[in-house]
Amino acid sequence: MSPTIIDNMKTEHADKSPSFDKKTNTGLTHLLNATRFSLAGLKSAFKHESAFRQELMAFGFLVPTGAYLASSLGQVVGLLSACCFVLSVELLNSGIEAAIDRIGTEHHELSKLAKDYGSAAVMMSLIMVGIVWAYIVLESLSIGQ
Repeated sequence: MSPTIIDNMKTEHADKSPSFDKKTNTGLTHLLNATRFSLAGLKSAFKHESAFRQELMAFGFLVPTGAYLASSLGQVVGLLSACCFVLSVELLNSGIEAAIDRIGTEHHELSKLAKDYGSAAVMMSLIMVGIVWAYIVLESLSIGQ
């Protein structure tokens, strides 16, 4: 995340309040606030994170083709779960990057390490999707023979 993107991002709470009172955030209020905050996070990731958009586009191809080729509902659920896992890890990685950039943009070995670990986690989750999708494709080819 570059400083220019950070400068353009809004940091206002989804409930529009300057501060957040955790004592009154219980029950249904908590559920509604959590939903608003989550949707705000998804919207921000879509708007500011190109990797998130690229993964969504890739899954727009992988999921339909995987569902078409799948021999069971379990395979489709596995593929959808793996894709959701990638997006979750990408969001966590973006959170790590934002926190590191908030601390400072100068080079620091621990900051680099934190960002590299987050990136590696995304890569591992993408490999998982590739394995699930390849399994579905290979099994569909062997069933057709």
